[in-house]
Amino acid sequence: MAEPTLVVVDAANVVGSVPDGWWRDRAGAAQRLRDSLVTVARDGLTGAPPPVELVLVVEGAARGVVGLPEVRVVPATGSGDDAIVALVRERPDDQDCLVVTSDRGLRERVTRLGARVTGPRALGGRDRTAPAGEGPTRQGPTRQGPTRQGPTRQGPTGEG
Repeated sequence: MAEPTLVVVDAANVVGSVPDGWWRDRAGAAQRLRDSLVTVARDGLTGAPPPVELVLVVEGAARGVVGLPEVRVVPATGSGDDAIVALVRERPDDQDCLVVTSDRGLRERVTRLGARVTGPRALGGRDRTAPAGEGPTRQGPTRQGPTRQGPTRQGPTGEG
């Protein structure tokens, strides 16, 4: 029997992909992400049907987040990217691997090791890191009115 697909989630990248105030409580945001991954561990993802072995890699202020029976948490002792690369490198040769991140450099590193990659949206609802009752927020003032001032640029025929 083949190993279940190893699904490695880059917690910092996934949490950081939604401007919902995660920076005020990094550990709390990582815990909410971990909790939301229980259903992924049970149901799998597009391209990674169950069973899956789900691993959440945390770093920095989120290193204290503990795992659950369905979601193993790996606290990175240094770079989260390096910890993810090590997990991909150390998996059994016959184990399929899917890394969830939008980090281009990390994507390149893990695909060279035979892993597949997908972005944070593959995990489903993007409000998964927001505390209850608090959805994504818009930062800063909104820009209204024309976005361009002055004459329009014309091409060689005089048309704009």
